[in-house]
Amino acid sequence: MALTSATRYKFINSKTGNIIYYHTLKLVLSVDEIKVEMEKVKAKVATKNALPSDTIYWEEIKDEK
Repeated sequence: MALTSATRYKFINSKTGNIIYYHTLKLVLSVDEIKVEMEKVKAKVATKNALPSDTIYWEEIKDEK
């Protein structure tokens, strides 16, 4: 399965439940490539927010219709 259009993600602080960053992937990537890219973004978000990376998780934003 590959990403075929822009997909939005949110990064969440697991300790507070707060969303701390949004990211959009506009590239066509495989599932494994998406995971690698999102882990890179997660590391940057953790550094920018002075948080351990294991307290941050990401999930896809699903459009509710």
